[in-house]
Amino acid sequence: MITIALSKGRIFKETLPLLKAADIVPVDDPETSRKLILDTNHDDIKLLIIRATDVPTYVQFGAADIGVAGKDVLLEHGGEGLYEPVDLKIARCKLMTAGLVDARPVNGRLRVATKFTNVAKHYFESRGEQVEVIKLYGSMELGPIVGLADLIVDVVDTGNTLKANGLKPVDHIADISSRLVVNKAAMKMKHAQISRIIQQIEEAV
Repeated sequence: MITIALSKGRIFKETLPLLKAADIVPVDDPETSRKLILDTNHDDIKLLIIRATDVPTYVQFGAADIGVAGKDVLLEHGGEGLYEPVDLKIARCKLMTAGLVDARPVNGRLRVATKFTNVAKHYFESRGEQVEVIKLYGSMELGPIVGLADLIVDVVDTGNTLKANGLKPVDHIADISSRLVVNKAAMKMKHAQISRIIQQIEEAV
């Protein structure tokens, strides 16, 4: 049995053609089905539909053999126990810091609001800056507007949301795209089957 962990939305839609190239087609539509485990056209291949941030954890601990996760999620997770064999070149964006357009210089320690707390700490440490990182789960842009934070760290696609809220991108941290990740133990135990899927997806990319 091969289990592939995916998240709903943009990543799922953009992964479907790549799975199809590997002859893996879901029987149910995750947008309409309430099932969390979807059957495919193969009895021995299942799709797990989970939150994007949980994909690396499911794959790391062997609850899924393969997954598709954004590089932003992988950077935050740390990537232990995972191979990252293919950049799928889908769901592209940038991980950036952003702040108010008319921000005043900050005296003392910067406050940074983000859901990417590990990435933010590593990034500012690498620049020798001491910052206070505030964990938020959504609507990062509000942080600087209401005075909760001086900067945010978030994924930026078009930049329109920042602009609409009086913010501007400041520093580029990383280019983001979705990656195929594989559990290291599964790669050894189910080598032939997983290698074939990786190769077919790689050719489709």
